[in-house]
Amino acid sequence: MYESSVSELTGQQKAAILLIAMGPEYSAKLFKHLDDDDIEKLTLEIASQQQVTQEQKQTVISEFYQLIMAKSYISHGGLDYAQKVLEKALGTDKAATIINRLTASLQVRPFDFLRKTDPSQLLNFIQNEHPQTIAMILAYLNPEQSASVLAALPAESQADVAKRVAVMDRTSPDVLREVERVLEKKLSTMSSQDFTDAGGIQVVVEMLNRVDRGTERSILDNLEVENPELTEEIKRLMFVFEDLVMLDDRSLQLVLREVESKDLSLAMKGTSDEVAAKIYKNMSKRAATSLKEELEYMGPVRIRDVEESQQKVVNIIRKLEEKGDIVVSRGKGDEMIV
Repeated sequence: MYESSVSELTGQQKAAILLIAMGPEYSAKLFKHLDDDDIEKLTLEIASQQQVTQEQKQTVISEFYQLIMAKSYISHGGLDYAQKVLEKALGTDKAATIINRLTASLQVRPFDFLRKTDPSQLLNFIQNEHPQTIAMILAYLNPEQSASVLAALPAESQADVAKRVAVMDRTSPDVLREVERVLEKKLSTMSSQDFTDAGGIQVVVEMLNRVDRGTERSILDNLEVENPELTEEIKRLMFVFEDLVMLDDRSLQLVLREVESKDLSLAMKGTSDEVAAKIYKNMSKRAATSLKEELEYMGPVRIRDVEESQQKVVNIIRKLEEKGDIVVSRGKGDEMIV
């Protein structure tokens, strides 16, 4: 039995008391969502309890409920909104304690409130900002929102903003707070307590994969003039081998004609059933049978060799797409004209 008050217990001890209060049936369901290490620690903690008072159970359950509600308030209206609601319900000190505990564990991302803003409204709000400010905001939004805003920016700004997102690494919390302070009068604000990672090439790739083809070409063409190496890396990541399932049958057949059989068999080593089925479907029965036999008798291969062969296939797809022989569906602007 704990002789200390509930406020002095560790989080692990409180979790054990909560599970005891929930009973074995519901605790078992919760265990299904934990990893083995956490299950082991909690099991040992539960086993060490000789007696848990009803008062301890009620206090822990109440604290758990307050944390869950606070997290819900944050997701709906941000930290400022959550703190105001909690202050009215629990008082200033209690609200501050809960908010501090949540922000330390949730790692709330800057500009989280902007994710609830319509892209068209967001565009009107930030389009006159400095390109670096726009890039910082887009880097923290979800890819769908970022893509919508990027596509709607003036053509001369798109490549500049995309480049700034791609080369962005870590942003000082002071800079983030200053940008959020500027936006404070119109929208809710929140701040970050730590250095946070945002931006990078993968963010640009996800954005470009969601804009229309015309916007994508314009950005990449302008970016290639200024930074060819960065542009090549972005292009390499925009389409991976497994994405060939998105090609229509005619396009895939054109691709397969260009691929050497050795590269194709290596590229398919360990690939998904969906990708294999798509490839076999677009080959003659004789060629498909031959490929299956080759894969069956192929011994262990180096992952690097597989990746190189897959990249050769991707390069062929890119070459045919640039020539206009095939169409790779990306974004909203790729509808076919019949």
